[in-house]
Amino acid sequence: MRCGFVVPYADSRQFAELAQVGEAHGWDGIFTWEAVFGVDAWVTLGAAAMVTERIRLGTLLTPVPRWRPWDLASRVGTVDRLSAGRAIMGAGLGALHDGWTAFEADEGRRVRAQKLDEGLAVFDGLMRGQPFSFEGTHYSARPTDFMLPPPPVQRPRPPVWVVGAYVPGQHRQPSLARAARWDGLLPYVVDRTQPGPGSHYDLDSFAEVVGLVRAERERLELPWEGYDVVVEADSSGEFAQLEGTPADWEQAGGTWWVESWWGVPAGPEGLAEVRRRVEAGPPGG
Repeated sequence: MRCGFVVPYADSRQFAELAQVGEAHGWDGIFTWEAVFGVDAWVTLGAAAMVTERIRLGTLLTPVPRWRPWDLASRVGTVDRLSAGRAIMGAGLGALHDGWTAFEADEGRRVRAQKLDEGLAVFDGLMRGQPFSFEGTHYSARPTDFMLPPPPVQRPRPPVWVVGAYVPGQHRQPSLARAARWDGLLPYVVDRTQPGPGSHYDLDSFAEVVGLVRAERERLELPWEGYDVVVEADSSGEFAQLEGTPADWEQAGGTWWVESWWGVPAGPEGLAEVRRRVEAGPPGG
């Protein structure tokens, strides 16, 4: 089980410093999040790439529907090359909030799902190289040889972890099917009795979701080995308190334990608390 952490609030320089601290204290990954208007996630990850050597660098998560996929491929590819192959992209529809809708209208969940699928398809095609063409409802691309960037270090592309939302009792699970087609799963169990942030799953429901995604990959004749499953937790706060140890969740199918400290306040005191937790090292057990 690899261990990472999300930095909730920091500028690019502070994030890069925390990446150095995390690398020195045995963490395997550091993650930031995408803002519609705010600190640029991929510039931030690029800054961290320049001062680290081992720790993986990623997003939790990137709202793919609000990106032009060629712009996204440019940024992710740049970070992957800067880091010598350590970039990871967490991908999903994105959670609508005022910081999004203040600038961009809600196109509706169906359109966002279409843009997510098409955006990932174009992202993947561009990463694999030319000639590449695509014709979709929202995006199109034709082959080009105009000033092409070098390929990413990770081939065929940096890993893409996709949100897989499981709705208990529902026959079709399109979100899980989408996640199965990519490189990793960010599981979410929809529990309408527990509104609010965090992933509403326990060990049993988590294992059930992992089993469904594994079966879908087998149906698609895709390998399970090397596929990542992320457990989002908060060992120090209240965002996602889970029973059991990381070892228990690894037994249930997890490959990454990611601390998401969203309860830490913004500002110097919150940043100091994040640094304290990073210096304490990954959770044991």
